[in-house]
Amino acid sequence: MESEKKNRGKIKVIKRLLAVTAGIIGLVVVAFVILILILTVLEYKPEDRESLSAQGNSSKELLAGDTITVMSWNIGFGALGDNADFFMDGGTHVMPSNKDRVLENLNGISEEIQSVNPDIVFLQEVDSDSKRSYYIDQRKEIMEGMDGYQSSCAYNYKVLYVPYPLPPIGKVESGLSTLSSYEMNSAERVALPCPFSYPVRVANLKRCQMVNRVPIQGSNKELVLVNLHLEAYDSGEGKEAQTAMLKELLEIEADAGNYVIAGGDFNQEFSNVDTSLYPQISEELWEAGVIDVEEFPENLQCITDDSVPTCRSLDQPYEGADKENFQYYMIDGFIVSDNLTVESLETRDLQFQNSDHNPLVLVVTMQ
Repeated sequence: MESEKKNRGKIKVIKRLLAVTAGIIGLVVVAFVILILILTVLEYKPEDRESLSAQGNSSKELLAGDTITVMSWNIGFGALGDNADFFMDGGTHVMPSNKDRVLENLNGISEEIQSVNPDIVFLQEVDSDSKRSYYIDQRKEIMEGMDGYQSSCAYNYKVLYVPYPLPPIGKVESGLSTLSSYEMNSAERVALPCPFSYPVRVANLKRCQMVNRVPIQGSNKELVLVNLHLEAYDSGEGKEAQTAMLKELLEIEADAGNYVIAGGDFNQEFSNVDTSLYPQISEELWEAGVIDVEEFPENLQCITDDSVPTCRSLDQPYEGADKENFQYYMIDGFIVSDNLTVESLETRDLQFQNSDHNPLVLVVTMQ
């Protein structure tokens, strides 16, 4: 009799625990559904084309025959220095080590840009108000040392709260930033196809191209600048669709006789570049796509510098790693029209100290 009472008591406790557990799970599910509904209502839905404003004052006018220095750099939202890994690439971290390291990275990035002193700067993954980079306005931090430059910015990642992984990414406001020492007479955000469906789409990137136009004194032609960051973590169709749209835009501008410079993080390698020095070392690591340069017309050339990798894997920190057996990529570069003579192109080997990408510096002369 006594044992039956004990058994009934145990059953009651188990039932209560199951009920409490079910209640907690139910609350979590309800909270998640409510969050998705909120994100759906507040989803960032840019127009196909949107005019952008430019801040700052440029110091120069562009003349026919000028030589132009262009720098392109994915700065990894100031958080992906040589001490960092990242969960999307097989690492474990979502946030950087601390706010001071983000500020240190931004300071190193700013110093490098200023030392190169380029006429044009294409930056990708620039945060303006994100939890992952301690809500630092990185555009403002970089522009503080860039007197004589105009800048324009275009969001490609704007989400109130990204609910994954654990701990969650949280709020993100990030995008492209173009700096110019020449006066820009327009800036435009041009949307790219989004490969993600609902509900994944509401907390994901909305990729774009940012198109800036610089007038050429004494000419009816323009210098057309295209800053870009194409898809990374899709099955491949997104990259292809976005590359096709980029190609169409560049063809139109080049056929019109404009001087065209497109640069950034393609998340793909050009088929005309020897990447044998940086082979895929594991099927478990992220693998870059390939852009077939034969699909581009003769008046557009796809170029990068293969002497130094432009990007590293984030499956592990670079600091202290075996550099000889590390995963490297050649996914950053430029596409330029044939009325520009390429004088030089250099990937600056910074050992990924302040970003998981190395910057590229292109020098061209207008014919």
